Amino acid sequence: MVTGGSRGIGLAVGTALAREGAAVALVGRDGRAAQEQAAKLADATGARVIGIAADTGDDASVAVMAAVAEERLGGVDILVNNAARTNPGVIPESALEEEINVKVRGYLRCARSFAPGMVDRGWGRIINIGGTAARRTGSVVGSVRNVAVAALTKNLADELGPQGVNVTVVHPGATSTETGTKALAATAAARGLTLEEVQREFAASISIGRIVTPDEVAAVVAFLASPLSVALNGDPLIASGGALGPIYY
Repeated sequence: MVTGGSRGIGLAVGTALAREGAAVALVGRDGRAAQEQAAKLADATGARVIGIAADTGDDASVAVMAAVAEERLGGVDILVNNAARTNPGVIPESALEEEINVKVRGYLRCARSFAPGMVDRGWGRIINIGGTAARRTGSVVGSVRNVAVAALTKNLADELGPQGVNVTVVHPGATSTETGTKALAATAAARGLTLEEVQREFAASISIGRIVTPDEVAAVVAFLASPLSVALNGDPLIASGGALGPIYY
């Protein structure tokens, strides 16, 4: 189950999981887009892929989505929480409550919907997609929502870990998605620079020397979704290509 799965990192994650042989549900507010991407992914991989419409910011919508997924997939063992509002520029502080509702409470809604089944089966993975704003200033709303995702992750990990369900958070940095590129373009416009100049600045701050791709973030998530990741629970993984300078310990 991948929320926010019809494009960007979510679609890349769904693709990586399908290639590993998982049956995948792509969830998006635009049900038609989710179904279209699901059909394309099924054709490309041969995996069972379905598209489901849902607004993770709404209790009733998540409940319906969970029921549909349980019926069509026969249970969900892996949940990737990725749905968030699209914000190509600076997020206004007036949007804080809605951001929390969709990205934090929405993640919790989905986790509470599928965790009981995982616990009953004795195995599961919940992977929450946050962002490196959790580790830097510059956007009050961006930092608050991603720090909250990290706190949510650790609480769920401590609660569910003893029952076979690992919960982790992945913080992507700048990523070459459509939304990520729009965000860099907005930054460039605000500073009177070209998009290429801002991209070069970002690349110069990353230890691998370039902005990571959605597929590269998805590869990290696919590992976390596997049994091989059992030693990781509750702590964040930073899928940014490496920030030059700071030492986190």
